[in-house]
Amino acid sequence: MRKKQQTKKKNPKSSRIAFDSPRITEVLQMHPEGVEVERMTKIVEEFAAGFHFLHGYGLAETIFGSARANPRSSTYQEAYKLSFQLSKQGFAIITGGGPGIMEAANKGAYDAGGQSAGLNIMLPKGQQMNRYVKDSKAFYYFFIRKVMLAFASEVYIFFPGGFGTLDEMLELTTLVETKKIDPIPIVLVGKAYWQPLLNWFEETLYRKHNAIGKEDMEIHHLVDNAKEALALIQEMVRSNAYERKK
Repeated sequence: MRKKQQTKKKNPKSSRIAFDSPRITEVLQMHPEGVEVERMTKIVEEFAAGFHFLHGYGLAETIFGSARANPRSSTYQEAYKLSFQLSKQGFAIITGGGPGIMEAANKGAYDAGGQSAGLNIMLPKGQQMNRYVKDSKAFYYFFIRKVMLAFASEVYIFFPGGFGTLDEMLELTTLVETKKIDPIPIVLVGKAYWQPLLNWFEETLYRKHNAIGKEDMEIHHLVDNAKEALALIQEMVRSNAYERKK
């Protein structure tokens, strides 16, 4: 007696085309030349607008960190303290413009009466700009926004965060490592959060796999709180330890 052949039920989701938004449908109906021209025009225009927006800022620092940080959390409060003090010393405060650590940084600058900017991203469901941003620019392309954030400042400060924070930190690290930009201070705030990652860099990437150089271990500056970060940045300013990026 032949066994009844069993057939697997198809998952209806697996056969769906992922890129089925009206915008994608419109693009797919265009000739390749039209897609290329439209996309390149939009990219060039957005780059030009971004650089023009940042041109008005002199000495600046950019703060990254989790959008989920609660105002009652210690990381939020430390970001606020650091931004307040740096703003008092003449730094413009640049963030991604969203909630969490970004809000804390913009709020610090706002309360200190300093310059504050948010470089936001346009998302399908929108991304709310925090209320403490004094000046803002929204970007359609993630990669252009990342270039702007990497170009904006003389000091880059990273509080604990998720994938986006890690992405930005590693991109800046790579730019410094490959000498695509002049060495710039990359300050990591929060030893409990960042030390395990730095240990992995040293033990796994450097010692075990020889995937990075010994000098690359000096790219990051680890501190534990706003007070230590402020002291480090003040020392860098006094010693002219950084230059404007090319």
